[in-house]
Amino acid sequence: MSEGLEGVVAANTVLSEVDGQAGRLIIRGHDLDELAGRATFEQVTRLLWDGFFEPLPQDLAPALAAARAEVFAEVSALDSGLLDRTPIEGMRALTARLADGDSLATALRLTAAPAVFTAAMVRALAGEAPVRPDPSLSHAADALRMLRGKAPSEAETAALDTYLVTVSDHGLNASTFTARVIASTQAGLASAVLGGISALKGPLHGGAPGPVIDMLDGIGRPANARAWIEGALDRGDRLMGFGHRVYRVRDPRADALKAAVRKLTEGSNAAPGRLAFAEAVEAAALVILKERKPDRALDTNVEFYTALLLEALAYPPNAFTCVFATGRVAGWIAHAREQVMGGRLIRPASNYVGPWPKKAA
Repeated sequence: MSEGLEGVVAANTVLSEVDGQAGRLIIRGHDLDELAGRATFEQVTRLLWDGFFEPLPQDLAPALAAARAEVFAEVSALDSGLLDRTPIEGMRALTARLADGDSLATALRLTAAPAVFTAAMVRALAGEAPVRPDPSLSHAADALRMLRGKAPSEAETAALDTYLVTVSDHGLNASTFTARVIASTQAGLASAVLGGISALKGPLHGGAPGPVIDMLDGIGRPANARAWIEGALDRGDRLMGFGHRVYRVRDPRADALKAAVRKLTEGSNAAPGRLAFAEAVEAAALVILKERKPDRALDTNVEFYTALLLEALAYPPNAFTCVFATGRVAGWIAHAREQVMGGRLIRPASNYVGPWPKKAA
């Protein structure tokens, strides 16, 4: 038995390869640095879905834009009950209103849903009306426009596109494996996506970037970094933004997002000193982690610069996981289709370690 299924191969996939020793992420035959900052979310979604839907348009942007307009109708169900929930709980509830199925139209609606419903939830929680999608915009640009009520700059759109592409797929992580298990029962894409959202919600998976902002705010300035970090480790707290289950070196997604943050903040009003401060905290944390835990590979992961990027784009920390889902949904759907088309019902075994019934004398 392997705790946490460590090292267990559960699927053959054409979708992505996570090389934890080399710090390399391959998505459908492309290294991450070939895609991040170069391809749009729509292009990478098509790359992931290629071969899983017939016919698949060469350009997914118009179809995804139409799907955003279609799912916006469900925003009317955003009532006071949902406003008592967190953004991801509200987004998940609205997504659950979408019909299940395995068609391309279903996949497009489910891919549109996190962007539309996240923006609507964030605005509603702030007492503002939802903003209707604009089909003339790209998915990243429209997500930002629906969030803030005004068109984003090209730099802001490029930054969000880079993020969505970077997190679009990443092997059999917890949420993707959950989606594949559900898909293997032939429950449908909506069921698989809802399972993925639920798994992503956990603080040990997609719920981690928000606490990075709490850490930075708690530290306040570079001079406080060592004392704050050491205090957290003394308390047994987990240092969010560092360490990864698979990577034994630096997470390549951290570098992709750090470059995106730099491009976004250079020559703009987007907290120009925030990146330098974060880099100082990162450097201090890496030194302390190496001192405290020399036998463990604890390097910067995707969560650290995710927090900086989404903060610069004006997403509130409690919605960061929703934005993660906005990118990862493309991968969930690809894995769900791959599982249904070529896999069996996923049904692992377990070792029973409980008491045995007593036999009658």
